[in-house]
Amino acid sequence: RSSDLLLYILNRVGAKENIGETVIYKLLYFIDFNFYEKYEEQLIGATYIKNHYGPTPKEFSEIIKDIEGKDIVKIEDKYFQYPRRKYLPLRRPDLSKLMAHEQEIIDKVLEKLSDMNATEISAYSHNDVPWLTTERGKIIDYEAVFYRTPEYSVRGGSGKDI
Repeated sequence: RSSDLLLYILNRVGAKENIGETVIYKLLYFIDFNFYEKYEEQLIGATYIKNHYGPTPKEFSEIIKDIEGKDIVKIEDKYFQYPRRKYLPLRRPDLSKLMAHEQEIIDKVLEKLSDMNATEISAYSHNDVPWLTTERGKIIDYEAVFYRTPEYSVRGGSGKDI
């Protein structure tokens, strides 16, 4: 299931110039935490660690290892002067494994954030309450979404329902 969710995301935005591993990490974080805030259940359900550059999904490398070569291809190159690791899909996801309300959250996050580069989306993630309230190197608690500021909240109140 995680691989089909990742394939869905990569099919939508993976080919964009700005989308490398760091941006994928942050997109996954916002998809997971927005979904949890709205539905009080996990979607991807990854464990996110607070690091210097923002939330990092602990299980990402395991998911990639399982599907690299058959479902995705990894490309290492440069984006401007920075090294970049991209993942491009080799097949379409099985959409029967994705429910409409799950797809809606994913699409809204991608629409809002997938044009940001790594620096921009990392800075954006650093102002989200779950990241702010976690010590560096520790696991970010999903429950912290219920204390988000209006700019980040997806439960209404701000009119920015994503």
